[in-house]
Amino acid sequence: MTKTILRALAGETLPTPPIWMMRQAGRYLPEYRATRAQAGDFLKLCYNSDLAAEVTLQPIRRYGFDAAILFADILLLPQAMGADLWFETGEGPRLSTITDMAGVRALKPADAVHDHLAPVYETVRILARELPRETTLIGFAGAPWTVATYMIAGQGSKDQGRAHALKAQDRATFQALIDAITAATVEYLSMQVQAGAEVIKLFDSWAGSLKGQDFNDFAVKPAATIIAALKSRHPGLPIIAFPREAGEGYVGFAKATGADCVALDNSVSPEWAAENVQSTGCVQGNLAPEHMVTGGEALIRETRRVVQAFSKGPHIFNLGHGITPDANPDNVQLMIDTVRAG
Repeated sequence: MTKTILRALAGETLPTPPIWMMRQAGRYLPEYRATRAQAGDFLKLCYNSDLAAEVTLQPIRRYGFDAAILFADILLLPQAMGADLWFETGEGPRLSTITDMAGVRALKPADAVHDHLAPVYETVRILARELPRETTLIGFAGAPWTVATYMIAGQGSKDQGRAHALKAQDRATFQALIDAITAATVEYLSMQVQAGAEVIKLFDSWAGSLKGQDFNDFAVKPAATIIAALKSRHPGLPIIAFPREAGEGYVGFAKATGADCVALDNSVSPEWAAENVQSTGCVQGNLAPEHMVTGGEALIRETRRVVQAFSKGPHIFNLGHGITPDANPDNVQLMIDTVRAG
């Protein structure tokens, strides 16, 4: 029996959608917090293959999700490319910045990232052995635009202002950085597949701030390059693309990039997405994450709404973004029960 997520990604409409959740291994779970404390800090957890595998498995044991997603971070790749990376307590990631062509040229070549990322590949191998046979293993990376925004600013930002400024002022440097990240991402994801990942997801968390031609140049084209390269190396590999807050940009995104499925954030309605995006293939999403905090009848109602809206085509149930640390684990179970009750 083919795994349910693989069936949906192949275009099959299932009576009950398979389900997993972005950031399902995370701080809302007490067992995750205990393991992270054992690791010492977030980066040590990412690079400890046994503990990273353990936190990946925790939500599978607790909830029986249809997929597990590798526990890692999108900024491990820029670190492997030569950027300094650290995490400020309570403030999030910090990186050394790239602001000119010399900085881009100082990065390691794409095929030189593997030694640094070897613990991540080992995590994938452990998971491929230890996951239940019915559970799909998803590998992932950040999309080039989103990763570039961190490498240029040295941290996250609400408007990606420094990346937009570099793009406007020195497009050659900006394009060179995108190209370098794109090439390294292909290598990184290909090795995840070799280690046992069955599906790849490309997270473009800040795609929504790209407008017009920039969206095509820096969200669509790099994704298309990565997907074509991976499918050439690994024929039949299913790939999920998530250009978050793309709005109208979701329409035609799968066809333009070669993705098998488009993940949707919750700024678009499931009814609109069913008509305009699911009409051409599999979609993933898109319950608002705040329902995992508030629960109750609204959670049940909105979960049913998402399931119903997407019931006439291939669908993977998920949130519109990652679950937040203040979520109630009991609400996750209520969501799953509601999806599976039909």
